Amino acid sequence: MRDGQAAGTAKMNILFVMYDQLRFDYLSCAGHPHLETPNFDRVAARGVRFTNAYVQSPICGASRMSIYTGRYVSSHGAAWNNYPLRVGEQTLGDHLRRAGMGCWLIGKTHMQPDFEGMERLGIDPDSRIGRRQAECGFDVWIRDDGLWGEGPDGFYDAKTSPYNAYLKSKGYPAENPWSTFANAGLHEDGEIASGWMFENADKPANIREEDSETPWLTREAMGFIDQAEGPWCAHVSYIKPHWPYIVPAPYHDIYGPEHVLPATRHECERAAPHPLLAAWMETKVSEAFQDEDVRRKVIPAYMGLVKQCDDQLGVLLDHLEATGQAENTMIVLTSDHGDYLGDHWLGEKDLFHDPSVKIPLILCDPRPEADATRGTTCDALVESIDLAATFIETAGGAVPEHIVEGRSLLPWLRGERPDWREFAISEYYYSSTGQCVALGVSQADARLFMVFDGRYKLIHAEGGFRPMLYDLETDPEEFHDLGESDAHAEIRARLYTHLASWGRRMSQRVTRSDAQIEAARDASGRKGILPFLVDGSEVPGELTAKFRGPAGRSYLVGEGEGA
Repeated sequence: MRDGQAAGTAKMNILFVMYDQLRFDYLSCAGHPHLETPNFDRVAARGVRFTNAYVQSPICGASRMSIYTGRYVSSHGAAWNNYPLRVGEQTLGDHLRRAGMGCWLIGKTHMQPDFEGMERLGIDPDSRIGRRQAECGFDVWIRDDGLWGEGPDGFYDAKTSPYNAYLKSKGYPAENPWSTFANAGLHEDGEIASGWMFENADKPANIREEDSETPWLTREAMGFIDQAEGPWCAHVSYIKPHWPYIVPAPYHDIYGPEHVLPATRHECERAAPHPLLAAWMETKVSEAFQDEDVRRKVIPAYMGLVKQCDDQLGVLLDHLEATGQAENTMIVLTSDHGDYLGDHWLGEKDLFHDPSVKIPLILCDPRPEADATRGTTCDALVESIDLAATFIETAGGAVPEHIVEGRSLLPWLRGERPDWREFAISEYYYSSTGQCVALGVSQADARLFMVFDGRYKLIHAEGGFRPMLYDLETDPEEFHDLGESDAHAEIRARLYTHLASWGRRMSQRVTRSDAQIEAARDASGRKGILPFLVDGSEVPGELTAKFRGPAGRSYLVGEGEGA
């Protein structure tokens, strides 16, 4: 358990909690008028809530790989769900263990191992290094990615489910109780009312609340804390409020249709939409969320899932305090992306409107250095890759800037005003989607890029499409696409300049740090490599000392052997 940890140190712990598909604005501290989240608010009151935090891709796997590596999607290459993270890509576990902090997983990563790369390099998947390579660098307390769908071709996830094993141990009589009980209700005739069907979202899941996914993972997290020897980083990664949208009693009817906010959408968005936006509006999930009857059923269930997450966060926070670890544990609350829920005539995530690409981010550092910022908000442009740098610095390590592309948030927690980024970037690679086919786009061109400078948001699409542009100061709802506006040509040009500078960044020189390069500069001369000299006087005499003095013997042609 203490591998890579410095015994006897008094370093901080990090409780890194992630909620899957949690919108930035579905918290009471973020202004939701109906949803009460006192425990998220409790952490925000003790720390800093970042109000402009953006993920590096609005899709689960790519976003998480950026968070875990601290690198942009085009740097680490795991651009879609189930794309393997290549062997050798350094992650939080590598960086934190090097700094003397253990790094543990409790829940979901959505990481796909690069087994082909491991085989090529002769890495045994059952060895310690092999297990870490297969688990995104984490040591695993328990992993469950939480989507145990099963169809004609078998299970969506080939791994075993610890959560299903738990349900079976509790007596739930099914081969896949995740599907039959945890994510399904009951029809009046006793038939399964699957959570996959939106019409069932208002039914209570057919499971005891304490056995549902969120409380189960909370208990696993507390079990880890009870035996952990610090310093540690515990990544507690919940599957909820991700779909299926169904929640156990009493959370299924805390909220009703009267608590559903009007969809943030406008008819002008459908009048002459950008081809890409039109393609996503025509997906099955978007068409479902365009139906108000669906929204009136699904959104109260989503809110119930968020409320259950908040209650279980309170359990976890209370346990941290009861065990005396709150005073030396940084708490981080965030998400991997949002959920449209019908906004902009869309469902799911995928594109770059704020409901999809913007995330909640709350950091609470208990150290005195952060006292001045407690209970405040920060509107700096934050990228999710900043968490890796923040954690490394919290562990006492030096951020390897040639590898980690994010920046530490600790200066903001200390009330400082660091020189900060001018723009945030997010990427979306959609070659694996039906929209790629529908739009007639090649796999190489199925790429979108967002550049946001805090006011203007530019979306660039490869494949010959025009850009999209939104002015969030005059149009915070992102209704009016200015991508063809003559009046905004200079704005688009400026944002394209930002995108170009980002595209030229140094991202693959990961085996030599800046310090190593500086230390090696001109070092070859001190090791006898002295090309291009005229007479040697150009360099200090000590560098040429080995090349001066009597030879001792001549082997020149025509010279005597004893010359």
